[in-house]
Amino acid sequence: MKSSRAMAQGKSDMVRDKYCNLLIQNIYNGLVEGLSNFSQHSRVALVYARHPSDPLRIYDPQKLLKGHEPRFQELYFDDDTWRDTLVWTISRQPRDHFITFNNLQLAGIISFGGSSRSFFYQMWFTDHHPDMCSIYPTERWLEHAGWLMSQDFSMESISMGTSGHVLQNHAIHAIVDHIVDVRNRIIGIDAKMCIKPILDTILKLSKTREEGHWPRGRLVFVDAEFLEDIHFIAKIQRHERPFTANTKHVRKLLLSVEYSDRKLISDGNTIIGISDSEVPDYAVSARLKGDYGFVEIAGEPICSFFDGNFHSTTRRAKLVELEELLLDSNLDPEQSMELFQVVSKLVHTAESRRHGCTFVLDLNDEPVMLSGHILEPSLDLRRDDLLDLASSLAKIDGALHIMSTSSLRGFGCLLDGKAIPVENRARGARYNSALRFTTEHDQVIVVVVSSDRPVSIIHHGIELNAHCEWNPLPGYLYQPETLKQYLNLEDYKDDTP
Repeated sequence: MKSSRAMAQGKSDMVRDKYCNLLIQNIYNGLVEGLSNFSQHSRVALVYARHPSDPLRIYDPQKLLKGHEPRFQELYFDDDTWRDTLVWTISRQPRDHFITFNNLQLAGIISFGGSSRSFFYQMWFTDHHPDMCSIYPTERWLEHAGWLMSQDFSMESISMGTSGHVLQNHAIHAIVDHIVDVRNRIIGIDAKMCIKPILDTILKLSKTREEGHWPRGRLVFVDAEFLEDIHFIAKIQRHERPFTANTKHVRKLLLSVEYSDRKLISDGNTIIGISDSEVPDYAVSARLKGDYGFVEIAGEPICSFFDGNFHSTTRRAKLVELEELLLDSNLDPEQSMELFQVVSKLVHTAESRRHGCTFVLDLNDEPVMLSGHILEPSLDLRRDDLLDLASSLAKIDGALHIMSTSSLRGFGCLLDGKAIPVENRARGARYNSALRFTTEHDQVIVVVVSSDRPVSIIHHGIELNAHCEWNPLPGYLYQPETLKQYLNLEDYKDDTP
């Protein structure tokens, strides 16, 4: 019979585990909601051990980490010296110091974690979506989740779910953190320009129309001490310079740089003038392209903005599944790459012009029969002028019929076929016609571009790039399992000290 002390200890352990799970769930839910708003639907997972003597546990209610089991065994069990090394490192740090761990480089996964005296080890994971401008704001997001977890356990307080609410709306702060990191590497930690007000200005400007037109052009923010390095075509007198907070005035000034290589230059507080200089790596740049745009630093986009918010998307389809299909086909590699590049340009043009269209990629030696306008001779789409013509023909009702030789055989083509069970009435005629047609033609790939930018790759009656892995959050307190149980390593050598 168990002693009263053992029973009390068991009850205490249960309370502590429930408290730990509740804290994790608060942060987890905030991360999922925040990252899903910044990117597409995003899953999150966590591998953790609260104390050095605790076994590693995994919190993965949405099954994000399935398929990565061999890598976890290699990282955490094949060589367990990492635990002793981490104990030694933590013991030499201040109590509230958070040691960070970089991305584990798992395929399709972004990861970031850390360690502190109050929480021994944690590694957060989320989806790496193919159309991301940059993974670094997301890494900063995961880093902040780890820091909040460490702080919550240090204070021994659930804090009414405050950490989760913070992470729901962390997009701007994650972007700021990344920009500050980049600028610190380039010009040092003495940089004085405040980034948060700059991002606020960019968002307000993106929503400001002038005579009904959305803003276009480039606005570049340069530190005041580096303005002498910028070549100005036109410079406004100091006492006349408009404040960037006057969004309407800045919007009017953007008219001077739209549809050109000129840039509007600001020091973060006022508009200085117009320049034709190259943008320095340390400068923050907003490239406005109508009702959307991109924030850039060091020549690279870090996020996009539209509809009054920042997002991770490049707004361009990556077409990864199409590239893999063509490489696995019977075409020689050079031919498949030419065809992929031609179709990619057609798709991206349709996206930028915001019209729907369909491309039938016919890999047969003898073309399939399609009703439509057949061209004699076929057009060689490797020529830029004919590719431009094909982009215009794509706006006409019906599909473009493209052969494996990157030639356009016809346009305005109609796809038919028998009804199949997997049709989706919510997707419209283009999509469902493509499902039917590819079901009956093995050597045909259909690419469907919708006017609101989603792109579908359809082969054998299946949409290959459909987002089907999303699992909703459980409506109960999810119980984590040990990493050994997850990996089926119960008989493996003990990983605790």
